[in-house]
Amino acid sequence: MKTILTTLLVLLAATTAQAACYADYKAKQNEPLRLQYGVAQINGACTESDAAAELAPRLASAGWTLLNVVSVFDEHGLQERRDSAGEFYLRY
Repeated sequence: MKTILTTLLVLLAATTAQAACYADYKAKQNEPLRLQYGVAQINGACTESDAAAELAPRLASAGWTLLNVVSVFDEHGLQERRDSAGEFYLRY
């Protein structure tokens, strides 16, 4: 019984420790040239390289090319980026 309780506590701690992750990024389209700044939720590891790997195909499916991931952050950084991202706020 003690082992089961310990296992459940470890699993609960691991689940709650995983915070939401977001990335802000820059992307482009050609002909005509269009630039975008956006914010997206990241499902994988919360690093810039993993965010880029996750975002590139999402954006490509809509005709955009990822230029770079500016930063990764948790939910505390969302509101300050909302106006800047405009229509690309949590779109991809």
